[in-house]
Amino acid sequence: MERDESIPDEEWERFLREAEAGSKDAPKEPSARARMVTRRLREEPAPPSGWRTHQPPQRRRSRRVWPAIALLGALGLLIVALAPGQVAGWFGGGGGGEPLAAESAPPKQPPASEAAALPPTVEEPFRGSPAASWGDGEEGIHVPAARATGWMSKAEVARALARSRDFLAASSLDRGVLRGERPKKAIALINPKQQDVQDYLATAFRAPSREDDPLLLFSRFDTSDVRLAGDVVKTRGRITFREGERGAVEVVTDVTYVYPVVRAEGGSDEVARTIVRREVVMSWDDPAKVITQPGTFSLVSYREDATNGGCDTFTGYFVPEFIDERAPAGSGNGSEVDPYDRSTSMDARMRDGGKAGCGTATRT
Repeated sequence: MERDESIPDEEWERFLREAEAGSKDAPKEPSARARMVTRRLREEPAPPSGWRTHQPPQRRRSRRVWPAIALLGALGLLIVALAPGQVAGWFGGGGGGEPLAAESAPPKQPPASEAAALPPTVEEPFRGSPAASWGDGEEGIHVPAARATGWMSKAEVARALARSRDFLAASSLDRGVLRGERPKKAIALINPKQQDVQDYLATAFRAPSREDDPLLLFSRFDTSDVRLAGDVVKTRGRITFREGERGAVEVVTDVTYVYPVVRAEGGSDEVARTIVRREVVMSWDDPAKVITQPGTFSLVSYREDATNGGCDTFTGYFVPEFIDERAPAGSGNGSEVDPYDRSTSMDARMRDGGKAGCGTATRT
């Protein structure tokens, strides 16, 4: 395991010594802690049906489908609006306004809608979208200042937060993973002693299904169908932390990812966007109380809501639709949802998404 130079020698040696030694009083498996969480939840009002934990029976997902788009009208606006020199460079963020400040707290309202949103292009894949002003990759994920919490010192919490963001990058931003490769770096950060999660991971990539779907944690596209439009994935979200069970440091991540894609076949330049919001709760456990491998976390819960990623399709890949594949307006049997609205909690999003099959996104 790599040494973080910001951690004093004494603290680092103590961390490794305790992690490797464990304790005779430690539970036999870290999922015992998850069972405690599940039991507590059973005693409370029922969670929304879309709530996901690593307990297989509770894994469900809400998916969104695109509404029909008045393409001809949008193209007409495009011709009128664009002038030479007004197209922003792709690597500059795709034609948005000033970059937004980091999201250090839940927003109070959804981002404003453009009066006449222009369709995305390969050169400007985020045009007409609030994501044009979001951060590129990891830059859009706010990490708070560390403080001593639970069993960890300030320096150890800082390391846990950095590793938590590393997991988000390795699971949802890594170019190889987005092309369908196995997310080895991300999986290496998950406690290998958490057997139920390891079973889920083994099954999810071999035989994906509603119960064992890799998309709950990882973003993947089938390169025989689509490819990413450019090198940027836009993100907006935040990481928070608190003391959890048995003095653990519990890290909560809530991030929205925007993936622009084009068809894999040559000559296609229509851009579609898949928008994915994930909330992943990680427990950095005290090795004196929970059996764990140094430098890894145990999963407490994970839930995901995807727009234009496929409705009730469980192939292990997102399946974005293009204009000629989209269902007619009003054909969705769920509620309407703004996929860019981060002022709505994930609890509310899952509750709305769980009411009926496929909902409808209000914009792209």
